[in-house]
Amino acid sequence: MSVLLRFGMLVIAAFACQARPDGLADVPELTDSQYGSLWPLPQQVKISPVTFSLSSSTFQIVHSAKSSAGPGCFLLQNAFRRYFDYTFGYSKKQWKGKVENTSEVSELQVWITSSDPECEQYPSVTSDESYELSVNENTAVLKAGKVWGALRGLETFSQLVYDDEYGAKTINKTEIQDFPRFSHRGILLDTSRHFLPLRVILENLEAMAINKFNILHWHIVDDSSFPYESTAFPELSSKGSYQQYTHVYTPTDVKIVIEFARMRGIRVISEFDTPGHTQSWGKGQPGLLTPCYAGGVPSGTFGPVNPILNSTYEFMAQFFKEVGQVFPDAYVHLGGDEVDFTCWKSNPDIQKFMQQQGFGEDYTKLESYYIQRILDIVSSTSKGYMIWQEVLDNGVKLKPDTVIQVWKGNEQQYQKELASVTAAGFQALLSSPWYLNRISYGQDWQQFYKTDPYNFNGTDAQKKLIVGGEACIWGEYVDATNLMPRLWPRASAVAERLWSSKDVKDVKDAYSRLTEHRCRMVQRGIPAEPLFIGYCKNEYRGL
Repeated sequence: MSVLLRFGMLVIAAFACQARPDGLADVPELTDSQYGSLWPLPQQVKISPVTFSLSSSTFQIVHSAKSSAGPGCFLLQNAFRRYFDYTFGYSKKQWKGKVENTSEVSELQVWITSSDPECEQYPSVTSDESYELSVNENTAVLKAGKVWGALRGLETFSQLVYDDEYGAKTINKTEIQDFPRFSHRGILLDTSRHFLPLRVILENLEAMAINKFNILHWHIVDDSSFPYESTAFPELSSKGSYQQYTHVYTPTDVKIVIEFARMRGIRVISEFDTPGHTQSWGKGQPGLLTPCYAGGVPSGTFGPVNPILNSTYEFMAQFFKEVGQVFPDAYVHLGGDEVDFTCWKSNPDIQKFMQQQGFGEDYTKLESYYIQRILDIVSSTSKGYMIWQEVLDNGVKLKPDTVIQVWKGNEQQYQKELASVTAAGFQALLSSPWYLNRISYGQDWQQFYKTDPYNFNGTDAQKKLIVGGEACIWGEYVDATNLMPRLWPRASAVAERLWSSKDVKDVKDAYSRLTEHRCRMVQRGIPAEPLFIGYCKNEYRGL
């Protein structure tokens, strides 16, 4: 009987293996795109069959004689070297049309047209990332108002170069006019639940630049750990991090991240989420968190930040003053999501305060009281702020320039929230459909690609308040071993949605370009996971 049972189980297992999903149902046909491997697709592109050759021994990237920037612009000089290496490093043939080879392109002239190229500045919410690129005759010209547009154009130029059938570097006669559809195109990294080494953050910034993202939303601390090393409050990290000597971001580390990002036209927006998500804060700052009670006596556990103590706001004022000095961006993210009221409800001092303030039993009013005071503190540092949607939903008074990040719910729910946020006159940022830490079998990049932030019921004026979106990758199951392949090239789908025209929605064409783009990232050292069956000529870390 046991033999028959074992045989039956083997038969069932065999059929189960044969029935596994293979992802074929939603895989587009792989064809040759008329746009080669451009990603994200520029706003206007004209590619001619006429081709030019390039040689690493003669080609150079130079400042135009008309440019307001020159050799003293270190940001561009650094980019010239980087993109020279990229231009001659990726070599998969792309153009499949008729070829009419004429001559050699010997240089790319970069022409910054404005009087102030912003070489020494940080990218900002108003940075001009537009550019024009012309590849014609012996000289290619990249024209941009500011260095930020030049960086985007250099990436595009490098993507136009390919190997012909004989292995020679080739580029087609091309005219491009380009600019981003949305000004906020971000990636959220969580460095609390799992510590991400500095090199991994920098590697991700490089991938972001390749995909024309311009915001690193650094969710630097949370319940799990406090790796940010504060100069004013060093015990926050010495007691709140996983390991105070290795699993922390020193002031030097933070400066490296910010400068590495600046050189790629990427803003770094830090997030210090309160009053919830703060268990790690309490380890290095006694008295900051609310003591929880059970049966009328302290339980020995702690809840969110204690909102009734003056010492709380004195600490926060000093801490956010430091944050404002360390992070140069005009905005800081203040969180405000997922506050559990259980501990507050158990604490007799909190209950007494609630009655004195006339809050009754409505603990959202207490949360609003706290957040309003934090917003006032941050405003005093001349910073703008971003917050998660609950803060607005709970009726907190906000400054007109506040950015509301929408993260909750299914498609119907987040569309309703976008309509509500913009109807109130606030800028909105969409993240709900782009939580890339959630994984599934098959072509899930397509659902990210098909999502449009404008797809909600609202007026034209409301839709102008949508500043963009962020792809988020939370760290419960993500660390240095799997961050990059889980993020890329799935985040690339979000990148094109936020950069390219709303009319760019052909999934079949996108699949062809993204397959090539993924191989280019692999060639450049980014361990981007495959979209489906196939290979790259230059496999990750060589053959």
